[in-house]
Amino acid sequence: MKLEKKNLLLYAVTDPVRKGKKSLEEQVEEALRGGVTMLQFRDKEAPSEEFCEKASRLLSLCRRYGVPLIVNDRVTEALRIGADGVHVGQEDAAVREIRRLAGEDFIIGATAKTVAQAREAERQGADYLGVGAVFPSPTKKNAIRITPELLGDICRSVSIPAVAIGGINLSNLPALRGGGMAGIAVVSALFAREDVKTAAEELKRGILSLLDEERTDGKY
Repeated sequence: MKLEKKNLLLYAVTDPVRKGKKSLEEQVEEALRGGVTMLQFRDKEAPSEEFCEKASRLLSLCRRYGVPLIVNDRVTEALRIGADGVHVGQEDAAVREIRRLAGEDFIIGATAKTVAQAREAERQGADYLGVGAVFPSPTKKNAIRITPELLGDICRSVSIPAVAIGGINLSNLPALRGGGMAGIAVVSALFAREDVKTAAEELKRGILSLLDEERTDGKY
C-alpha cells in the first residue's frame, strides 16, 4: 500500500499500557469507526510470536476499514505479517536498510527532531515523518520537546508529509496552527478515553478544522 497524505490526518498509536476493561482489538475498532486514518501498533516488549498474533488481528481490522497498519520498530515482524509499513526512531534500523529489504511499496516513517534529521530521513527514502514531542507526553515522559516554530521549520524543510506527535489533545491542538503538518499522531488522547470512538471523532473534527483554517489563510 502506497502512502497517501490523507492517511496521516488522524494517526493512532496503540498504548501498550492500556486502561479499562476493553481489549486492544475493541479499542482499535472503536478508533477506526471514529475515523482514524492510520494505525501504528507499538509493543516493544512482547515476544515475537505474541506480537505477530496481536498485529495480525489488528491488520485484519485495518483491512476491513481500509486503513494502513504500521508497526513500530519491529521490521522483521512487520514483514512477516504483511503489515503496510514500519515507523522507526533515530536509534532504530536505518531507513535505507529497511527500504532495501522491504521494497518501494512498503511505508516507512521516521522520527525527526531537527531539520537535519528530517532531511536525512527523506534522503534515505522515508515516506513520512513523525515530529515531536510537541507537548509533554504521558507515554514518553523524557521526550525532547519540539516548539511549534521548530515543527514548522522541519515540515517546510522536506517534501514528504509529517505528523505532529506528543501529548496532543483537543485543548492544545490550536497551538499547532501554522505548523505545516499533514495531521496528528495521538496515543492517550484516544486510548486513555473510555469512549474511543467519540474521542476519534472529536479529534478528527479538530484537526480538519485546523487544517481548513490554514488552507483559507494560504498556509497549507
